[in-house]
Amino acid sequence: MKDDLDSIVQNLRASMSPDGKKPGYAIVGTGMMGREHIRAVLLLNQATIVGLYDSNPKSLALGVAEVERVGGKAPKQYTDLAALTDDSAVDAILICTPNFTHRAIFDSVKASKKPIFLEKPMATTLDDALYLAQAALAYPAPIQLGMQYRYKSQYQLALSALEKSELGPVHTISLCEYRPPFLGKVGEWNKFSAYSGGTLVEKCCHYFDLMNRIAGAPPVRVYATGGRAVNFTEFKYEGKPSDIDDHALVIVDYQNGVKAQFILNMFSEELFESLAVSGAKGTLFAEEHASFKPNRPSRSSIKVQAKGHAAYEGFDCTYPEDIELGGHYGSTLFEHQRFRDQITGLKNDGANCAEGLWAIITAWMAQASIEQGQVIDVQAMLASKSLNPYQAGLLPQDWTAPITDDWETSERGLA
Repeated sequence: MKDDLDSIVQNLRASMSPDGKKPGYAIVGTGMMGREHIRAVLLLNQATIVGLYDSNPKSLALGVAEVERVGGKAPKQYTDLAALTDDSAVDAILICTPNFTHRAIFDSVKASKKPIFLEKPMATTLDDALYLAQAALAYPAPIQLGMQYRYKSQYQLALSALEKSELGPVHTISLCEYRPPFLGKVGEWNKFSAYSGGTLVEKCCHYFDLMNRIAGAPPVRVYATGGRAVNFTEFKYEGKPSDIDDHALVIVDYQNGVKAQFILNMFSEELFESLAVSGAKGTLFAEEHASFKPNRPSRSSIKVQAKGHAAYEGFDCTYPEDIELGGHYGSTLFEHQRFRDQITGLKNDGANCAEGLWAIITAWMAQASIEQGQVIDVQAMLASKSLNPYQAGLLPQDWTAPITDDWETSERGLA
């Protein structure tokens, strides 16, 4: 596995600063995540930043300053989205606006038919998520989602080991994240479920994406408990009190029998996350310790406790410092490497809209379980809302739809 890590890093470095003309990116939304993408694009040097758009003048100015700070040429500043999509210098569009705006922004730029990078979560509601996933099926260019956690070092190695069946058939999955509270945003939109989609959708779709990939099947039942214990209990913005959860425990049953759990705590002093996957041959453990505080470097590790495995005792798999500078402990560079490859016609494991849809479905069901205080039957809940994501193109690769006698003939309004 150490050789695998070396290969991953060497491959990324070899892809930097390619010869020939580089595609021009326009970024819609230059808040905190938009500026992280600016840094990653310019550090990777596979593309250029040709233009920026943000309705907030302060955010736009910060975006321009970030381009110039990292060494890019002064970007064009668009006054509206039509000017951005019509610009022939723009080869691809990055949507990094607040969660609740993603569908509207997509609708504003889709006529360009240019490749799109869409930040996570792709939507805040089931309706919008299904709409975007269906739209992606007919879209003539790649649409990649910003699920960068799958490219953290420990998770790239874990997914590779699982794809090689080094644990045998998977039976249980356990994920956890301990971290400080949500950071500040323009308009504090992430403190309100109506704009964020709720904590499990906004923050945790990354983990449900990983969980779904490892399980390799649709979720069928979700139970969750959680709420607000510490964070923002007295917080108000423009007179409106915050309503987001700061902790949760989620249990998911998958169609193929895999059982999974996820634990979230958002009032931890430092950052810690872990993954444990157990299969017939053994158990894989992956961990990350990190911090928002200065001068506290991150540390990642992985071990595979299967008989005779080379990584049985585990090893440090932290990315080199120059890779971590790309954002989210290096993972943002890797997702942009995927996006650049997709623009050139290469297929890879960049997150697609079907995967994003099911990450949101799983997270949304968990939020619903917390609110209702009961187990959620995923298929029944979707049917009650006249939504059918069990269709060709909307199920991630190798998944199969539930087999039920009444699915096609029911009167539940499924499309």
